[in-house]
Amino acid sequence: MEKKEFTIIAETGIHARPATLLVQAASRFASEINLEYKGKSVNLKSIMGVMSLGVGQGAEVTITTEGEDEVEAMESIVETMKNEGLSE
Repeated sequence: MEKKEFTIIAETGIHARPATLLVQAASRFASEINLEYKGKSVNLKSIMGVMSLGVGQGAEVTITTEGEDEVEAMESIVETMKNEGLSE
């Protein structure tokens, strides 16, 4: 299992566009990928789940990947977070 914490720096938080890009990135992998925020955990492959968390600027989130391609999945998520200016 891979686990990484992020601080969301984007002014708009994880709104529709970055959420869609994160879901697309996660969906390319067989591993189970979860986004945790304020004690709630959702499947990062579910746009409705991600949007339901209402993650705003300054939020602390944790992403976990578990499965045969967990390392590659985490690398892809980290890259997407950086490219979209969501976290440092």
